[in-house]
Amino acid sequence: MLQEAILARSRESSSQSAANYLALSGGSDNGAFGAGVLGGWTILGTRPTFKLLTGISTGALIAPFAFLGPAYDPELRAVYTEISPEDVFERRGLISAVFHDALTSTDPLFHLISRYANQDMLNAIAAEYQKGRLLLIGTTNLDVQRPIIWNIGAIAASGKPEALDLLRKILLASASVPGVFPPVMIDVEAGGQHYQEMHVDGGAVAQTFLIPAAIGQSANLRSKQHARQRTAYVIRNARLDPDWASVDRRLLSIAGRSINTMIHYSGYNDVVRIYFTSQRDGVDYKLGYIGSDFNFPHNENFDPAYMRALFEYGYNDVKKGTVWHNAPPLFSQPDGFEDLRQ
Repeated sequence: MLQEAILARSRESSSQSAANYLALSGGSDNGAFGAGVLGGWTILGTRPTFKLLTGISTGALIAPFAFLGPAYDPELRAVYTEISPEDVFERRGLISAVFHDALTSTDPLFHLISRYANQDMLNAIAAEYQKGRLLLIGTTNLDVQRPIIWNIGAIAASGKPEALDLLRKILLASASVPGVFPPVMIDVEAGGQHYQEMHVDGGAVAQTFLIPAAIGQSANLRSKQHARQRTAYVIRNARLDPDWASVDRRLLSIAGRSINTMIHYSGYNDVVRIYFTSQRDGVDYKLGYIGSDFNFPHNENFDPAYMRALFEYGYNDVKKGTVWHNAPPLFSQPDGFEDLRQ
C-alpha cells in the first residue's frame, strides 16, 4: 500500500541528512510556469533530487521530466514552449460533441505524450525507483468516485509488456478535464475478471497532493525512527489571488465562471492543507505560484506566446530568489472572506 511504501523508504534512508519532496499541481497551459521554475532552478544550481514527487493534470505531464532531473530540462522546455493547441486537442463540432464523450479529441495529446514517454524514460524511472525514490500520479476513477494514486516507479519496474502503454494512459487520464477532454479507459483485472475503469483528470478530486495526511497520524514522523530533515516544495501552476472579470448575465457565462471559481478555491485549499500537514509533521514548506505581477494576455488555451512568456516568468522568478514562500497567502479575514457587509 502507498502509506507503507512511503514509510518503508523513510526508514531505509533515515540516515541521509535530508529528504526533498515536490508536488506539481494542475493548471492546464499554466504548467509552463512549473516547467520554467524547474529550468531556472537547474541554472541556479540549487535544485535537489526529490525523494518523492507527485503530479496531477498538467503537473502529471511535468512530473516524469522533473523526477528524472535536469538532463530532461530541454525536453520539458520544448513541451511547454513549442506546442500549439493543435498539438493538444482536436475540436469537435457541437452536434458531434453531443453524441461523443467530450467537446474535443485528445489524440494529438496522446501522440505528444507517446513521443516523450518512451521506453528509455520508462527504464530511467524504474532505475530511480530501485534507488528508493517515488513518482506518484493522481487520476480520478469516475466509476467509484475515488482518487487513484499510481505508483509509476513500481509500474516501470514491473517488467510487464503493457507498462509503457499504461504509463501513457495514466498521464493522459490525469490531464483529461471532464467534458472538455474524453475520459481514458484503463484495463484492469480483479477477481479473475477483466474490465475497464473510466479515469479522468485527478483535479476532479484535488489540484495538488503530497503524502497522505494519515501517515502523520499513524506514525510520528518526528520520532527517532523516522526523523530527518524534510522539505516539501509545492508548485501551484496558477495564481492564488482572485482574477476579476465582468460576468455576463447568461447561463453559460455564469456556469463557466462558477466552475472556474470552484477550481480556484479547490487549488487554494489544497496548498493550505499541505501547509498544515507539513507543520504538524515537522516538514519545511516552500510554495511557488504565479504572482499577480504576471499579466501577459491569455487569448486562448495553449497559446504559444502566453506559454513562452509564463515559462520565462517562472524561470526568472526562481533565479531571482523570489519564487518560494514559507506559507500560503492568507485572506484578510480568518474565515476566508474579504468583504464583511452589513
